[in-house]
Amino acid sequence: MESFASQKKDIKSMTLDELRADMKIQGQPSYKALQIYRWLHRGVSSFEEMTDLSKIVRQFLTEKYYISVARVENKLVSDYDNTIKYLFSFADGQCVEAVLMEYQHGRSICISTQVGCKMGCTFCATGLGGFQRNLTASEMLSQVQAAQKDAGVRISNIVLMGMGEPLDNYNQVIRFLRLVSSQEGMNLGMRHISLSTCGLVPQMRAFAEEGLPVTLSISLHAPNDDVRKQLLPVANAYAIEDVLSAAREYVEKTGRRVIFEYALVKGVNSELRHADELASRLRGLRGHVNLIPLNAVRERDLHPPTRADVDAFLRRLEARHISATVRREMGADIEGACGQLRR
Repeated sequence: MESFASQKKDIKSMTLDELRADMKIQGQPSYKALQIYRWLHRGVSSFEEMTDLSKIVRQFLTEKYYISVARVENKLVSDYDNTIKYLFSFADGQCVEAVLMEYQHGRSICISTQVGCKMGCTFCATGLGGFQRNLTASEMLSQVQAAQKDAGVRISNIVLMGMGEPLDNYNQVIRFLRLVSSQEGMNLGMRHISLSTCGLVPQMRAFAEEGLPVTLSISLHAPNDDVRKQLLPVANAYAIEDVLSAAREYVEKTGRRVIFEYALVKGVNSELRHADELASRLRGLRGHVNLIPLNAVRERDLHPPTRADVDAFLRRLEARHISATVRREMGADIEGACGQLRR
């Protein structure tokens, strides 16, 4: 974090109520909190940009707080679909990647929640560089703001599926969700936000109790524990039935269906017998299977199945009355697709 973080407060990670209380403690009129909050959520990078505040107030804010900013260090634009992959840096020099995607219904951004990742999934590039630290709520918000400013567009959907495991950074992710959806902030409806987890069961159950109607995506990637352990080390801690039990709780408490992410890996989990077993496990659970033909990662000796095998897997699930689609991959030519993000 910033060298002065111990003396100065991360103002963009504060809720409006927290900011009001802080202004009161600092001897400032609490009504100024709303002015400041709105400026922060417009994406200003300095207090000097808050032009409707007096110079004395701006100086006071500079002395007591800092504004977290995501700086664009590099970006790549796909020749195929106009997907943009950003490399963002923060005040301590740490970097993450995020991906801005264009759909008919609007722009979606896939943001990172950690610098690196601890989970070590065998098909993913993110964990290859190790784990450095969690991101703050303000750093997550800053990725959205920086992409909007750079691309000159309004982002209508957010996916917490970039670098890191969101539920491993639980408190800051929950704070981010409340900030980005606040009416006085970006006011993005939570139904336009998706959060992905590799299956941290205790955090999944806690998340169901938060009352946040986001879409929960679960990286399942296997029909049983033996196969899942080949792909996700977290499967050694949480059995697949425990993950599905937590998913059922989420559906019951939120009324939202869950998405099961399933990366198809040739010779590991992509045969028709795997489709049959997966369908058997998911029967009766309100969800949807998102099939992802494996994306290439240079350091991994894993490969996707043929398109014919992908289609056969999909047809078998549908024949077993399981809702499923094959994900349209975005930005594969710039290594911006699922599992390809790095530091």
